[in-house]
Amino acid sequence: MRRLILAGGGHAHLFVLAALARRPLAGVEVVLVTPDPHQYYSGMLPGWISGHYTRDQCRIDLRPLTRAARGRLEIQRLVGMEADNRVVTFADGRTLDYDLLSLDTGSEVELSWLAAAGDKLLPARPLPRFFEAWPQQLAQARCIPGYRLLVVGGGAAGVELALAARHAFERERIDGRVILVTSESGPLNGHAKGARERIRRVLARAGIDVYEQRAAGTDQGVMLADGSQLPANCIIAAAGASAPPWLANTGLQLDEQGYVMVNEHHQSLSQPRVFAAGDVCARRDVTMARSGVHAVHAGPVLAANLRAALKGLPLRSYQPRRHSLYLLATGPRHAVASWGPISMEGKWVWYWKDHIDRSFIRRFSHDPA
Repeated sequence: MRRLILAGGGHAHLFVLAALARRPLAGVEVVLVTPDPHQYYSGMLPGWISGHYTRDQCRIDLRPLTRAARGRLEIQRLVGMEADNRVVTFADGRTLDYDLLSLDTGSEVELSWLAAAGDKLLPARPLPRFFEAWPQQLAQARCIPGYRLLVVGGGAAGVELALAARHAFERERIDGRVILVTSESGPLNGHAKGARERIRRVLARAGIDVYEQRAAGTDQGVMLADGSQLPANCIIAAAGASAPPWLANTGLQLDEQGYVMVNEHHQSLSQPRVFAAGDVCARRDVTMARSGVHAVHAGPVLAANLRAALKGLPLRSYQPRRHSLYLLATGPRHAVASWGPISMEGKWVWYWKDHIDRSFIRRFSHDPA
């Protein structure tokens, strides 16, 4: 009996589990290792903050999906691995050997510049922790007149979280301000001019102040690059990503930022028995933004390649699309679409996004077989 370990319950591994449920692998033990029995869908987090979804509507229960794939679920956090010995280590100290390993554990929020903010800091990831912490922040905001919430990060995540929080304050009639702190490049750096202008207008209409400077955490809030101070009651960290620190001692070939280097098959460049998808990996042949879009599109290819690797068959390649579609929720039932040079906005965009998000959850919430 050979063993396939799926480390992490990310988007790509949902496709792997669904494929295994439809076509089980004979003579292979499948083990899913994840710290939470649910996979939270990041695309619906802003909608949950805004009050459009319940918590259960934003997550997928991995237990029935794993059972359908004839697999075993280990509710554990992976803290290490030895690639040469083909063994992984759990947070409780146990180890488990593998014949084939797939990593879809995601990345972490870069917190080094904000760490001095201490208890004021609320990282946007891991998602289960954010889902637990946000209601407590909202309850605190109700009790503090002039509550100040800072969102640090000008990417899609930071923009959506700031707009969702502003809408939540209005819905709850909270006396509070939401402030967005980005880099010098401003909101949505890397997107086309049209999308960036639309988002600037939306932020202005919502009454969100935008500071386009680097920020460092202090015990009172953040200090901007020009030396000015921004006091805060809470700081949501949504700026940048960093590789999981435990990857450094695995024996896998990593890039300069510490991510697992993979080829076009999403197979490790140094360990052919290791595959990786999503934010935990990087490729030299193409540049991929750290977005769930790529994990979703790479999922079916990863599922096919894990099966092929166990059977000694040729592997498939994943070629990222030239442009990725971003549907950015803006708080109320309104959204902005950004796709390469094209941008659009309106209520219909939100309902389009809502349909896609609900369909994704529904797809993996039923028996794939």
